[in-house]
Amino acid sequence: MRRREATLLIAGAAIFPHAARAERRTPLIGVLAAGAPAAFDRFLAGFHAGLAEAGFVAGRNLAIEYRWAQGRYDRLPELAAELVALKVDLILASGGAPPAFAARAATSSIPIVFTAIADPREGGLVESLNRPGGNLTGVTILTTELDSKRLELLCTLVPAAKVVAALANPNRTDFAKQVQDVQARAASLARELVVLRAGAETQIDDAFAELKARGAGALAVLADPFFTSRREQIVALAARHAVPAIYQWREFAAAGGLASYGPSITEAYRQSGVYAGRILKGEKPAMLPVLQPAKFEFVLNLRTAKALGLDVPDPLLARADEVIE
Repeated sequence: MRRREATLLIAGAAIFPHAARAERRTPLIGVLAAGAPAAFDRFLAGFHAGLAEAGFVAGRNLAIEYRWAQGRYDRLPELAAELVALKVDLILASGGAPPAFAARAATSSIPIVFTAIADPREGGLVESLNRPGGNLTGVTILTTELDSKRLELLCTLVPAAKVVAALANPNRTDFAKQVQDVQARAASLARELVVLRAGAETQIDDAFAELKARGAGALAVLADPFFTSRREQIVALAARHAVPAIYQWREFAAAGGLASYGPSITEAYRQSGVYAGRILKGEKPAMLPVLQPAKFEFVLNLRTAKALGLDVPDPLLARADEVIE
């Protein structure tokens, strides 16, 4: 290069530094969520915390577009297509398997980080947990697998309840298996199980009316993102009908539910945020092992137990990771 040309090139870079920066577009993440915004605020705070650990802060060096299915799983393919059309750099599939499958169907090139999936190998989301392959990775979490454990804990909490109800979402692709597993566990515990179906907000009210009509003395709310998004409504109905209930996430117990047992969902979202940041920096989803839960929480709300007139057995109280008094 001639000396004069080199001088002009350096001068140009000094005069127009913004031109070079303009070529580096702010990364854009698309959040494809099965539930509703308000119920996922705490979880997404974990996602943002993970992103911050990786050096990304929304509004500063990162942009985020949200698409909420509001429990309408049939809308997920359309919402996923919208994010792909926006040319997002990464998709966070939030709220179980349905968003992950919708995102994968919409793109085979945009990286996808999923959260709260029981076994991503089922249905072929990943090739293996150690080497996912393709454009997906994320955090696996025990969801429906713990429904039976929650039912067992509920029966210990409410030993007098010989008829127990299970609230299930018939919109789930694995609805039949989820219910079958819980029915088998109920039979082994010598309990009659009443299955209540609710896939929409109004159906939750109807389910509680049916619960009382069928004489159920306790309720297990089965794992589902839609129920998570409606946790305030469900906890309030359980209190109104004075029915002891157990839930999947700590957030239910914190909102006034009797008990919860499951992995820390906030921690799972934080891990997802860390992975998203690593991918935005250039790592490939195919090479990032699927993470598994390391922290489980059994939470008891003694205020709610007292309001229900329940005496929590000392051995169960001793097992609790957190007691809300």
